[in-house]
Amino acid sequence: MSRTINGPDGKPRCHWCSAAPEFFAYHDAEWGYPVAEDQRLFEKLCLESFQSGLSWRTILAKRENFRKAFHQFDFNRIARYTERDVERLLQDEGIVRHRGKIEAVINNAKMAKALVKAEGSIAAYIWRFEPDPAQLPAPQTQSTSPESIALSKALKKQGWKFVGPTTVYAFMQAMGLVNDHVEGCISRDKVSKARKRFRKPT
Repeated sequence: MSRTINGPDGKPRCHWCSAAPEFFAYHDAEWGYPVAEDQRLFEKLCLESFQSGLSWRTILAKRENFRKAFHQFDFNRIARYTERDVERLLQDEGIVRHRGKIEAVINNAKMAKALVKAEGSIAAYIWRFEPDPAQLPAPQTQSTSPESIALSKALKKQGWKFVGPTTVYAFMQAMGLVNDHVEGCISRDKVSKARKRFRKPT
């Protein structure tokens, strides 16, 4: 089976785009491009944790609802959520109403605040786990990596929840720590160029 599929413009994309029409825009504009903004990194970690056991299509379709429900994933604000907020979120039909995952977001917001205080930013910490591109296997041939396992362990040790190695690897793919666009995909070179321009946060 080909590892690419032609998009609406006839140009090849990663084959996973074939799962849903809305994946093309997400693939072309977001997936794999390097991110250094703490709020976006926190949001993606939260959304990846909500995806656990579900499809990304489900989460992507509800993403704007999640953003509204969680105050745009402002972790400083979420860290102050109370049980009243948990109950509010459990009644929100626009998101995934899973108590454990909702409570994990609130917990992780507190952990994010502590991480920023200790390290300066979430981005500076996360990007220390960027793998050496020269040592990576072929794109989309693994669901975890030594780096995702290490980052998962490090976050769990700090008290983060729902951040297993597979969840963290999906996060690393999406946030540009790994360029996992397959060879032949029109986005692979674009992401590679974006990574070369990217200033790694310190």
